[in-house]
Amino acid sequence: MDQLKAKIRDIPDFPKKGIMFKDITPLVKDPTSLRLAISGLVAPFKNSQITAVAGMEARGFIFGSLVAWELNVGFIPLRKPGKLPYDVQSVDYKLEYGDASLEAHSDAINPGDRILLIDDLLATGGTAKASCQLVEKLGGEVVACAFVVELAMLQGRNQLSNYPIHSLIEY
Repeated sequence: MDQLKAKIRDIPDFPKKGIMFKDITPLVKDPTSLRLAISGLVAPFKNSQITAVAGMEARGFIFGSLVAWELNVGFIPLRKPGKLPYDVQSVDYKLEYGDASLEAHSDAINPGDRILLIDDLLATGGTAKASCQLVEKLGGEVVACAFVVELAMLQGRNQLSNYPIHSLIEY
């Protein structure tokens, strides 16, 4: 995964002073690295009877939709409020710098669906935990959470202790 790590650049003081942002834009721009990341995210789940992949807005859409394609299952977008045109369910949660919500169409997940949750980065775990709660609120089972990057020092895994976690790169 050193090839992937080489394609992630640090942006200091973004989105606020003191935060070192991990920018995956160079990784997704490079087709070889993007293919490697998707292969790495998919590999542990090829025989897990996943019925759908859910991804959080916005970078989770990039990786989640490609993982869904590779697993030959559908993709469920977990969106910020006001972005979905149909009846929605939502979950509110706290971020390290504010409050947030995620929404999904109320019919996006059927009871018993086996969902793989995908995002680009696991930091404090708040968004991923809220995503798991939203999937479960809709009747789905979270099979696992998978991330391209994990910022281990922020201990986001602690928020997700009920779920298997797969990360490609750890800082």
